Amino acid sequence: MSRLIATVAVLAIAGLIAYLLRGRRPEAPTQPRLWPVPVQLDRSDFTRPEAPWLVAVFSSATCDSCVSVIEKARVVEATDVAYQEISYQRDRPLHDRYGVEAVPMVLVADSDGVVAKSFVGEVTAIDLWGAIATARDPSSAPEPHDHDH
Repeated sequence: MSRLIATVAVLAIAGLIAYLLRGRRPEAPTQPRLWPVPVQLDRSDFTRPEAPWLVAVFSSATCDSCVSVIEKARVVEATDVAYQEISYQRDRPLHDRYGVEAVPMVLVADSDGVVAKSFVGEVTAIDLWGAIATARDPSSAPEPHDHDH
């Protein structure tokens, strides 16, 4: 009986120590993005380099979700917003040049080719339009809400 009590006591102490040590473990370090995303483009590689903004969609003919993203992105084309789809099968050199490893990838770049916003994977029309609006006019970004009041 005393052996059983000693075993339970040892297990309880070990459990308590493990619990306390687990609480002292530091947070995991920030992880890099799963897929690399270009941060700078050479606008002369893309359509209408004179346009103030570019929405570039890197895609592939074998990508089912690319079709939806292309449909959402192509309607943003305007006088000051160039649009271009960069298909892996048709434009592989651009995929290679910019290290694009995942599609669909949407990049919103300014006239200098600086990528202001990017999306990897599906994107909603609202998020895409919002990203373009915010890139064009940063003051149009919604104010953060204080949920404590």
